[in-house]
Amino acid sequence: MNEESFNMNVRKFLKKLGITGQREIERAVSEGIASGQLKGNEILSAKARITLEGTTLDLSIDGQIALE
Repeated sequence: MNEESFNMNVRKFLKKLGITGQREIERAVSEGIASGQLKGNEILSAKARITLEGTTLDLSIDGQIALE
């Protein structure tokens, strides 16, 4: 295994995950506010899951996102 290449590819994946995740969260919140489902002052529970094919990795990360 080439450590340098591996680390670069992990960083690329995590960057894609972060950018896509942020965009989709922002879209979902905007739609929720527009539809009246959200007021805009909530604290929303969030959960992310990462699995890695061919390994036993199954990581869940829980958190909260405050809208104010």
